Amino acid sequence: MTRKDFENDLKLLHNEIITMGSEVEKAISDSIKAFSEHDLELCGTIIANDKAINEMEKKIESKCIWLIAREQPIASDLRNITTALKMTTDIERIGDHAADIAELTTRIDAKNTFADSSHLSEMAAAVIEMVNSAVNAYVKYDIELAKKTIAKDDAVDDYFNLIKQELVTTFKTQPQHMDSAIDFLLIAKYLERIADHAVNICEWVYFSQTGKHKGKRIY
Repeated sequence: MTRKDFENDLKLLHNEIITMGSEVEKAISDSIKAFSEHDLELCGTIIANDKAINEMEKKIESKCIWLIAREQPIASDLRNITTALKMTTDIERIGDHAADIAELTTRIDAKNTFADSSHLSEMAAAVIEMVNSAVNAYVKYDIELAKKTIAKDDAVDDYFNLIKQELVTTFKTQPQHMDSAIDFLLIAKYLERIADHAVNICEWVYFSQTGKHKGKRIY
């Protein structure tokens, strides 16, 4: 394999991750839309499409391992391949959580509107923005955007704590809705985890450009 061939393969790998990231962004947006509109057909589509996202992860992982084994890349190339390998795990997990939200939506009574006044929609919007920014940071190799995205995680955590407090009140005042309230709390927890994975993606973007991960130099 020539250097030019290797660089082309790296570019293809980069584009495949961007495609996977776009699919996951759509999955999150669709899962929130399905939840807010109680669209069970859309829930089924999200759950079914998660298999395709899983296959993308396997394909990218195989390509990363193949490139490392075949080319024995220099440090900067190895950072890019390692970033791709690590990122795909987080992207795949985001897809899993989008499917989890869709699955929970199928269990929630469409007539149950006790949590309509919660901050779940605001939290979802903040999480979707974080994932979009994380993917864009990778697309542009933009470490400043990565750092700004990481900083937004505190706001998502604040939303989760606020929603949790709201639902505790629901447990006390409307015990007949406890099962659905627990499902709402789980959805908020999945959103919080998605934000955590967006943070992970940004940390790997930073690593790809600096060789440092969470303040420690790796290579």
